[in-house]
Amino acid sequence: MSELPTAAATPAAIVDVLKAVAGNPPRVRASFAKGRCVRGTYTPSDRAAEITRSLSFTKPSRVLARFSVGGGNPKVADTNNLVLLGFSFRLGDDDHRSDILVESAPVHFARTLDQMLAFLKARIPGTDGKPDMEKVKAFSAANPETLNQANFIAARHLPGSFAGTTYWGVHAFPATNAKGETRFIKFKVAPVGSDVTLSEDEAKAKSADFLHDDLARRIAAGDVRFNVMALLDRPGDPTMDVTTRWPEEDNREEVRLGTIVITSLEADDACDGSIFNPANLANGIGHPPDEIFAARRAAYTISLAKRR
Repeated sequence: MSELPTAAATPAAIVDVLKAVAGNPPRVRASFAKGRCVRGTYTPSDRAAEITRSLSFTKPSRVLARFSVGGGNPKVADTNNLVLLGFSFRLGDDDHRSDILVESAPVHFARTLDQMLAFLKARIPGTDGKPDMEKVKAFSAANPETLNQANFIAARHLPGSFAGTTYWGVHAFPATNAKGETRFIKFKVAPVGSDVTLSEDEAKAKSADFLHDDLARRIAAGDVRFNVMALLDRPGDPTMDVTTRWPEEDNREEVRLGTIVITSLEADDACDGSIFNPANLANGIGHPPDEIFAARRAAYTISLAKRR
């Protein structure tokens, strides 16, 4: 079993172990390495200002975005039903910019940075290219909440389209509206229309890059639209534990902040030359208070430096 040196749970250590789990491929993202860069537009709803005064959500803007497949392997098959899909997008202009990162599960796989590092270290492949499953099982038994994300993914059919997948922000964001009132929200980005999923037999017939091919076809047909929703908090909701959903989260009051329309594919350099940095949030959307978000802000910058 190959091991990383024992290290404190820092953002840099997290990036290193993410790379190790994926086999250390060079010059790629530590997570969500496989993806496709796109452009589009954002149009706010007439209710956006009720939730946030952020000009990146209350004003129309161009959108730079990236759809992706989870993990650090840039050659992962789109048919892998154990990995997340991701959607990162940038709203607003240079003075009022927000970068939002959402994924196809409503929870993260670790509550703290220590737990995240231990989760990943348990999954570093050995000389046979596979993780030690006894080590993984022992960690999971001692940390059952780290299975919440995997259990959510396992209970659902394989996504059939980047454009037909619902994405969640796992963090609780403090949002301040035009009246100066602040409450916590969670982001949910839902396709206009219904989710698209595949049966096991349908999935077997798909190519390793079928999500990317499907995306190109749908963009050409003008068929990629998402509603950006804010799920509204209730008293007592957990805001620090990203492994846990809010009570009755699927039945929450939600407000449509606006609609994203993806209009074109973009050269990957447009997304790869910088990062979608979760720390970039225009006034009116604050930084979530949890430990994982604080680490992500630093980790994305470290990962970019390693890519270069």
